[in-house]
Amino acid sequence: MPERFHPFLNRRAFLSHSATALSGMALTQLLGRDGLMAAEAGGKSPIRPKINSANPNAVRDPHFAPRAKQVLMIFSAGGCSHLDTFDYKPELIKRHGQPMPGGDKIVTFQGGQGSLTKSPWEFRPRGQSGKMVSDLVPRLGELADEMCFIHSLKGKTNTHGPGENFMNTGFTLDGFPSIGAWTTYALGSANDNLPAYVAIPDPRGVPQSAGNCWNPGFLPAAFQGTDFNATKPLRNLARPQGISAQKDLSTREFIAQINRHHLNQYPGDTELAARISSYELAARMQLSVPEVSDISTEPAHVLKMYGADATGNTTQNVKAGYARNCILARRLIEKGVRFVQLFNGAYQVGGEGTSNWDGHKVLKDQYTVHGEILDQPTAALLTDLKQRGLLKDTLVVWCTEFGRMPTFQAGASGRDHNPAGFTAWLAGAGVKAPFSFGATDDFGYQAVEKVATVYDFHATILQILGLDHERLSFYHNGIERRLTDVHGEVLKEILT
Repeated sequence: MPERFHPFLNRRAFLSHSATALSGMALTQLLGRDGLMAAEAGGKSPIRPKINSANPNAVRDPHFAPRAKQVLMIFSAGGCSHLDTFDYKPELIKRHGQPMPGGDKIVTFQGGQGSLTKSPWEFRPRGQSGKMVSDLVPRLGELADEMCFIHSLKGKTNTHGPGENFMNTGFTLDGFPSIGAWTTYALGSANDNLPAYVAIPDPRGVPQSAGNCWNPGFLPAAFQGTDFNATKPLRNLARPQGISAQKDLSTREFIAQINRHHLNQYPGDTELAARISSYELAARMQLSVPEVSDISTEPAHVLKMYGADATGNTTQNVKAGYARNCILARRLIEKGVRFVQLFNGAYQVGGEGTSNWDGHKVLKDQYTVHGEILDQPTAALLTDLKQRGLLKDTLVVWCTEFGRMPTFQAGASGRDHNPAGFTAWLAGAGVKAPFSFGATDDFGYQAVEKVATVYDFHATILQILGLDHERLSFYHNGIERRLTDVHGEVLKEILT
């Protein structure tokens, strides 16, 4: 045999090995698709929920016993300053007006840094715990004993849109499923007549990344958040004029009969089953959504407690609108909606800081408005949930996309973006309260003690719902995708 040929490889052997390799790759792909691949050494095999396409929101079991069954996530858009709300820094007060050590080398979103600047609001001890909370949010401060504060969150971006994406989806890019979509994909809903996942936009509009905050990404479309609020209910729910209730009901029953017959002809068509299920839910929502969103049926004392009866200037009107959204959120939790996402603040082109927490220029004037809108309605919502016994099964989450700098910007009276250290809090089922976890440095610039990533934050929320963040997955484009990507550790210290 000529020396240029390998003695152990001939044409027949090459073709044989190639065929074996290709069949092995195909088998691996099929096993991976169906979640049957063995876990890697020391790892965990993925768990993909079994979705009934005819009823995608049917209740599904968690991975282990949950601490909470529902989530209410309150998102303050614009990067709410931890230093002016919940993160008390005596050293920042002491060194007010001085240069920040090393601050001249820090590059932030809008440029150079001025001097260290204390909060315009006093911090006072609150509740039995004595937790220091700003006078900007005094009513929330009164509830400090109900809260579990995470003071050491760390983000990945100092830009609003990517930051909102990261906090809501675990990725800075568009197109990934929101945490609410992951939750309902895993667990479904206990209410057949309402969406499993509802997003309630601020009365002034949507956050900068808009619907990406509640989109399903690559998950099935059934797990997208349904967005409506107390001011703008769902579109196209009312019966057309001239159609009686009886005729409307008869029409639905006739369509349902035709759909069942059609589905029986194609029993394996999951897309057809899902489409029929979606239409049927929409029909049921014509009755259920107007009922749950009719805030006028609330007693006068409840409206007053939330501030939903406020009238007068623009701030009072926006506050009343947000308060009505808070009442809507409570009513949805009462009805068993699995994940409710409540937005405080909206993006407005050309109106920097006027409709969200983006306090670059005149922080005191801007935050005085935003604090009044957030404080009373949110505190009333937390109080109301507790009084009605709903906190025993509901995890309440308050968060924002990043914090703010301990300095004022050069030439301005506001704080720049700061993802290096910021605060979120949780309340209700599954978390210790009163409790504070982690810390930023003496000035509140960056997380230094028990640093918690957003991945850790998401992993902990899933853990409270009885879900293992390392195993909850969806196979997409050759990758077992997770909310936490390939990161995340549960913050076990905060759990009950």
